[in-house]
Amino acid sequence: MRRREKEVTDREEMVRVLETARYVTVAMCGEDGPYLVTLSHCYDHDRDAIYFHCAREGRKVDILKRDGRVWGQALIDLGYADGRCDHLYQTTQFRGRVTFVDDPAEKRHALEIMVRKNEKEPESVYAEQVTDESVSHVNIGRIDIELMTGKRSDRVVVST
Repeated sequence: MRRREKEVTDREEMVRVLETARYVTVAMCGEDGPYLVTLSHCYDHDRDAIYFHCAREGRKVDILKRDGRVWGQALIDLGYADGRCDHLYQTTQFRGRVTFVDDPAEKRHALEIMVRKNEKEPESVYAEQVTDESVSHVNIGRIDIELMTGKRSDRVVVST
């Protein structure tokens, strides 16, 4: 990394970005070249994994079933520093491998983490919407993280 003052090496700081970011963007390689998607997600500390939900079929699913390797990024946008020609942010980038989850207990676990992350009243939403039927229909992907890197620019630094 050229600008070492922006490098994040603390794993907990990188994990906080994964937990806080509203979504992750994930790149994969299809037969005809790169493919990029944005996903609602949650981070599971115990598995060091990212869960996401998606349709059961489509281009993303086809690509990931053929080759589950991904590179992704979670971004927290801290805004543009007006008048300073700088943009402030925190990112965590990750490399991993996607597996689609079949086990109903693991699906419920993933949905519980996602609901707790995103809902203002997670208990009522979970109780109403996470049913045996909904769990059987939902497609859950798990990204097992192999590598994480981080970068931040949380204050304006004038380079000379």
